[in-house]
Amino acid sequence: MTDAKPDSSALIRSQTVTRYITPLREGGSLPALAEADDDFKYVVKFRGAGHGTKALVAELIGGEIARAAGLRVPELVFLTVGEDFGRTEGDEEIQDLLKASIGLNIGLHFLSGALTFDPVVNDVDPMAASRIVWIDAYLTNVDRTTRNTNMLVWNRELWLIDHGATLYFHHSWRDLDKAPLTPFAYIRDHALLRYATHLEETDSEMRRLLTDGVIDCIVDNIPAEWLVYDEVGHNDAEAREVYRNFLKTRRDNSHIFLKQAIDARSKLI
Repeated sequence: MTDAKPDSSALIRSQTVTRYITPLREGGSLPALAEADDDFKYVVKFRGAGHGTKALVAELIGGEIARAAGLRVPELVFLTVGEDFGRTEGDEEIQDLLKASIGLNIGLHFLSGALTFDPVVNDVDPMAASRIVWIDAYLTNVDRTTRNTNMLVWNRELWLIDHGATLYFHHSWRDLDKAPLTPFAYIRDHALLRYATHLEETDSEMRRLLTDGVIDCIVDNIPAEWLVYDEVGHNDAEAREVYRNFLKTRRDNSHIFLKQAIDARSKLI
């Protein structure tokens, strides 16, 4: 599947963090609400947190893949943390995190006044549910459950947040040829699986939208400094190629995880 790359408007903006507002302790990686030099507020994911830059890579790929698939995701922005940032922070844990995060991090545009999506309370369109389930099975997202939906309602619309738990294969960096072909059994725990009544129809749509050009553009946006993994000898080009292969091979073999999702859903209804 080939296509021209999207135009440069798909490139991610870069800003500098100017003010640390508050930690968001409900997140396991201790993200924070902060303000940047464009005067906008962002939920910042820090490179110094537990999973390091791999969580930032997952956030970028997961968020931009979902956006390319027509789903609503807050704008992702590269955010630079300077050496002086956070020195006045009184919490030693947070100060250590900020010191370890000097350089390039990632942020999501803060959706002020947004409410957590609850599938029991909030209505969800079956087609939207099917697209979200498909994307999360594709990206192997283990963190969109009823306990933690990672979805918000903002301006009466459904928005997806927090894709740092996608692409879990890259934490072990083993069996790279097999990783794209896994059925992803964890889809059984997805918060929207029950409502995903158009999975087969969605499969055709997603395979059409996620062209080679779209995938290449997203992977090309990953900063080289985030890809200095020990597993590939700090070779960012090789690491980048692993992500390209995973995303394209998994798309081309979507029948594997699609069947898993359909079978898991049949056990709920």
